[in-house]
Amino acid sequence: MCCFFATLVFLGPRFGFLVYWLIAPIRVNAAFQGFNFPFLVSLLGLIFVPWTTLMYVSIFPLNGYDWIWLGFGIMADVAGWIGGYAHRQRVPGYPENDPLEVTPATPPATPPAK
Repeated sequence: MCCFFATLVFLGPRFGFLVYWLIAPIRVNAAFQGFNFPFLVSLLGLIFVPWTTLMYVSIFPLNGYDWIWLGFGIMADVAGWIGGYAHRQRVPGYPENDPLEVTPATPPATPPAK
């Protein structure tokens, strides 16, 4: 478990999930066995909500207060999305204006009178 936590700290949840999958493949497979397409669910979870997926697999089966840990995973994913959106202006070449901002329509310029 020490290597698992060190991987999480330094390389993030996706690589930590890979290490956990290599350490305990039976437990990871058991966590996703209840879904219709377990490989697809695990892959999509790993792409879009990695902290929630990692938390779900590590605390499976869910009993009692385990839902709180799953909520922490959801909060970590949402914080990652919000942080990425808030700091998108730091990316070189990103447009200065907000793409979601609604700008008022300007009337067409009238030609000068003769």
